[in-house]
Parts: sequence; structure tokens; C-alpha cells
Amino acid sequence: MHARVKRPEPAAAAAAPPEPLAPAAAAPVTLAALCRIFLLVGCTSFGGFMVMIGVTQNAVVERRKLLTAAEVLDGLTLASVLPGPMAINLVAYIGYRLRGAAGAAVCVLAAVAPAFLFMLAFSAVYFRWGHVAALGQVFMGVVPAVAAIILAAGWRMCRASVSDWREAALALAALALALLLPGLRSTFLMLFVAALVGWRCFGSDAAPVRRRAAGAAKAVARAGAAPAPRRALLLLAALPLLGFAPGVLLKLLAAFAGMSLLMFGGGYVFIPMLQQTVVDGYGWVSRRELVDALAMGQLTPGPVAISAAFIGYKVAGVAGAAAAAIGVFAPAALLTVACARLLERLRDSANVKAALRGVRAAVLGMVCAAAVVVGKAAAPQWVSLALFALTFGLLLRYKLEAVWIVPAAGLIGYVVF
Repeated sequence: MHARVKRPEPAAAAAAPPEPLAPAAAAPVTLAALCRIFLLVGCTSFGGFMVMIGVTQNAVVERRKLLTAAEVLDGLTLASVLPGPMAINLVAYIGYRLRGAAGAAVCVLAAVAPAFLFMLAFSAVYFRWGHVAALGQVFMGVVPAVAAIILAAGWRMCRASVSDWREAALALAALALALLLPGLRSTFLMLFVAALVGWRCFGSDAAPVRRRAAGAAKAVARAGAAPAPRRALLLLAALPLLGFAPGVLLKLLAAFAGMSLLMFGGGYVFIPMLQQTVVDGYGWVSRRELVDALAMGQLTPGPVAISAAFIGYKVAGVAGAAAAAIGVFAPAALLTVACARLLERLRDSANVKAALRGVRAAVLGMVCAAAVVVGKAAAPQWVSLALFALTFGLLLRYKLEAVWIVPAAGLIGYVVF
């Protein structure tokens, strides 16, 4: 007789379905594979940080299924809460989830490398041929376009983020202060006061706790993420001390590290801090050179913060460019890795969200002030005003990518000026 096969009870099988493995746990990826993936991401992310976020999601979730869409969304939430370039923060989070601290370092280096090499080439050409009349004509067309790009970004963020008169008042106050009292100290004071005002005014308006945070924390725990690295936090605490060191490379590293840790709200927030620090504070570049650096940053893949490499290159050559780039990208990436296990607490704390609501409102005012600062460097002609209005209208109406607008504006400047 054949032995009877005992089948599982249907009710039991339905009551306890097997829990699917996270993609990262089911198929570990090598560091070399991560390097290849994010080199490709870095080479194809023309158009700003949102493009890099989209390309990253496509490469990690849709094409290679290394993480789920929900896990990447949780990383994006953390990246948006923390300071620094949002896209690079997300890359650091994904690398940490997949291969720990080494994975985060490899992914960030690979994603930033193409933009850094682009900026090195642009900087070398600029400081050798920057005063050629033809190149000057190109940048006369680019400047009003860059001002319009910044203002359009600020306008879109205002429409998405400002929900009542208190936030609007904070944004207007920050705009006025940034224009009347430019400088790094006033920026620090502005952000600190905005955080206090946000904590006092918006604490009672904090949104309810999102249930997805608990699931995200459990997913991180199942994937075996390590505790928040203490060395990363100690390194972040020591970075400001480098500003007192005698070497120019350390000063570059400390200056850009400080700005990185205050960069709430995306790369365009970086622009007013750059102007106040490297132009008004240290005098490393002129206002015109800063505008040119921002224009070249629009032509490179990845975040506009790579413009820091241009400033570092002028101050101390290739080593200075590397120090500035490390300063602007590494601290925020380290903070993201250190806070990966604190995702739920950071995102759902009513006090933290209230304070950040005030900070973001102030940051929006600073972004609009950056557009004014950049616009002052434009040629005082009707063509500049026409280019500004045309660019602003195209960005708002058709949502064109900046990578196409900036070269077209430069060509117009070359022909007209």
C-alpha cells in the first residue's frame, strides 16, 4: 500500500503565510556591482537631484529588485528630513541597507564621481579661457536663465510647502534678512530662530503618526542593519574644528561641511549659503565666478552642490576641488547612515516635525533671495529680462529640464551679446 501523504490543513496554511524575504536579504549584491550601478546612475542623472532620485529608484527597484519600492520611499523620507543633498542622502541610505557602511561609501563615491569629473574639466577650461569674450557672452545668457531656474524651484516649493500665513511670514522674513544682512552668521541665526518659531507655532499642528514608519523600522531590523555608527557621529562633531586648522584644504573641508549640515530643503538652499560664505565671508571667489559655477553645475549630472568643486579648484587646484566636494557631500551622507536606525523617531516626533516646518519656511525665503542675488549679476539689458521671463515661463508651464535650458540660454547669449 502506498503511504498516504498528509496534506497541511487549509486553515493553518492560510493563517500563517510565509513572510517574503526582502530583496536585499534574498540576493546580496557585491560592492563592485554597487559601484557599477551607481556609476551609471551618476552618468545619466542630468537635470538635477530629482532626476537622480528617479534614476536610482529605477535601477535599484524596477530593474535589479535589490530593494522594494516601500524601502526606497522610507529612505527618501529620511533623506528629505535630514540636511544635505537629498539625492546623495538617498544613495547613502540604499548603500547602507544593502552592504552597510562600506556600501554607503561606495555608492556615494560612484554617484558623485561623474559630476565631479565634469566640474573639474569645466573649471580647468574656465580658469584658462574664462576671460575670452566668446565665453563671457555665453555666460551673459546663462545668468538670467540660472536666476529663473532658482526662482522657479523656490516658487514650486512654496506652493507645495507653504500652507498658512505663519509659514508665509517666516519665508518673507527670511527673504528680507538674507538680502539686507547677508552673511553666514545671519544664516545660522535665521535657521535657529525659524526652528524655535516652528516648534512654538506648529507643535500643535503636527500631523498624526504615519503607520508606515513602524513597518519601515521592522524592515530595517529584518535586513540586519547595524546600530547607528558612533564613529560617524564623532567625525561629524569634529568637522567644525577643522575650520581653525592652518591648512587651506582643511578650511575648505570645514566650510563646506558646515554648509552641508545646514542644507535643509535641497540643493538650491545651498546657493545663498555659498554666496554668504565663499563670497562675502572668505572671498574665495567673486559673485560673477559663483554665478558661473552655478551655471556649470547645471550642466553636470547630479546635484547642483557639485559647484563646490569649482570653488575648491580655484582656491587649491584639484586637491581643493576634492576637499570641497568631500565637505559638501560626506557629512550629510554620514548623518544619513548614522540615523538609519532612527528613522521612525526622527520622522514621527511632533517636536522635530514642527521645528523643521519652521526651518523649511525660512529656507524657501533664502532660495528666493538666491534668485535675486544671481539676477543682479545679469547684464542690465532687455535681453536679460526677456531670457529670465522666457525661462521662468517654460519651467512653470512645461516643466522643462534645466540641462536643456542652460545650453540654449548660453547659445542665445553668444548670438545676442
